[in-house]
Amino acid sequence: MQRLAARKPPHIELDDLISWGIVGLLDAMGKYNPKKEASFSTYAQFRIRGAILDHLRSLDWVPRSVRQKASLIEKTGHTLEGTLGRPPTEDEIAEELGMSLETYQDLLTRVGEMSLFSLEDLGFGSAEERLRLDRRLEEGEVDPLGALLTQERVSLVAEAIARLPEREKVVVTLYYHEELTMKEVGAVLGLTESRVSQLHSQAMLRLKAPLSRHFGNEEA
Repeated sequence: MQRLAARKPPHIELDDLISWGIVGLLDAMGKYNPKKEASFSTYAQFRIRGAILDHLRSLDWVPRSVRQKASLIEKTGHTLEGTLGRPPTEDEIAEELGMSLETYQDLLTRVGEMSLFSLEDLGFGSAEERLRLDRRLEEGEVDPLGALLTQERVSLVAEAIARLPEREKVVVTLYYHEELTMKEVGAVLGLTESRVSQLHSQAMLRLKAPLSRHFGNEEA
């Protein structure tokens, strides 16, 4: 809940998150089966998080034009990477799009508001996927094929992140692996929270194409 609260849009109140979380908790209480599910605390955690994210995404507060521009940034970056043989810089993408660097970075800030745009939105590490993994671990279930598939997915994501420019790689690592907030990441790197958000957005757009190909999520 604390991480979601730190990432919520400014016009969403904490009380709203709490209310949506209660809906998830009630859903968990009604559907929990101790014979099939993980521990109730684990099960409830993902139901609560899922309920909050569902409500946030249903609000769809980002204009369609921003989503279209996010898709254009993604495609432009992918094309430039193929031409240059390396990830393009922000200056190179901005120039290709006919924008100033400042305008481009402002657009990245808007893209960062897209429904908590994250690795989960790229089809990896969804709540249900992690819940299934937790169930296997808690139940001591030995599933060689499942373990292999999970390892393959993790390897694909790790390889994609390793190809990111250094600062974007550090932001993604601190944000997802160390579970720091944008503000905390900024404190570590000596950057503003807004700049961290821009770097996170840029990283997600770079990762979207390669991960979508593997995980079957082709939505812009």
